[in-house]
Amino acid sequence: MRLAIDIMGGDHGPDVIIRGALNALQRHGKSIREVHLVGDQSCVDPFLKSAGLPASSREKIRVLHTTEVLQMDEKPVEGLRRKKKCSLALAVDLAKDKLVDAVISPGNTGGVVAASTIKLRNLPGVDRAGIATVMPRPKGEFLMLDVGANADARPSHLVHYAIMGAIYASHILRKDNPRVGLLSVGTEKTKGNELTLETLPLLEATPLNFIGNVEGHDLFRDSVDVVVCDGFTGNVVLKSCESLATCMFGWIKQELTATPVRKLGAMLARSAFKPIRTKMDPDTYGGAPLLGVNGNVLITHGSARETAIENAVGIAIKEFKYNINQLIIDQIQDLDQPHRAA
Repeated sequence: MRLAIDIMGGDHGPDVIIRGALNALQRHGKSIREVHLVGDQSCVDPFLKSAGLPASSREKIRVLHTTEVLQMDEKPVEGLRRKKKCSLALAVDLAKDKLVDAVISPGNTGGVVAASTIKLRNLPGVDRAGIATVMPRPKGEFLMLDVGANADARPSHLVHYAIMGAIYASHILRKDNPRVGLLSVGTEKTKGNELTLETLPLLEATPLNFIGNVEGHDLFRDSVDVVVCDGFTGNVVLKSCESLATCMFGWIKQELTATPVRKLGAMLARSAFKPIRTKMDPDTYGGAPLLGVNGNVLITHGSARETAIENAVGIAIKEFKYNINQLIIDQIQDLDQPHRAA
């Protein structure tokens, strides 16, 4: 497959993204035909000279030069109008022109969503694209969407999220007949807001393994595989969980280093803490797919390091291998007309 990677949008600068891209090329070289690095060529050249890549890998690298960056604090649509040559816009342009099969960006999330929606358009039958993210729990993980693409969702949008999430969970996360839940304030059918009350019967009418409403305390139990919600709610949940994880690790470190005896205990237990930290690290899961657009787009965390980029490439390869978008198109088209009109 062919990849476009925006090297300019991350919090840690282009070097981290470039190293991750080169690591991915070495790891997944057999599956990658081309890697287009989109950004300042002067940042790329030193790495290509010193990386020691074999000639077969070096020949797969293309550089699309630009120094324009859509900053994190810029309004997406306005910024894209002013900066038509910014790195994330050019990366999406490559997908629009069918020159690449997937786009990976750690840049402005709203900008990636806007550029992808405007330039690539949505898949046939899909009303709104949604960002899906993998969330860890004690046993495995679950998928939640939308987590920020569409704050003001309609019932039909949530139905589409459920279908897209179930397909993704089945093929990428390898979950057999994934359980789909609608995030609400109670498991009873009579509880929720106008959006969830209208969405629930629509989901019940689909062929999905829909288990009904789920609450916040259900998320980290082994009770649901795909959690559906509007982008406003999903983003709040995601960032709250990330903040809580950071806070808890800080508390644990503070307590474990409070006395010499605790420090000794911490050293002895270090091997137990390491896998937990890895599981809680967003870099482990690569990037969040923007499901529903006519292309494969992955949004990595702004603070993504090399590992996140490398893992995001692995996810992009899987999406391309299983032709996730065609599976979404086929299942969306099987929906009854009332779902689309809701």
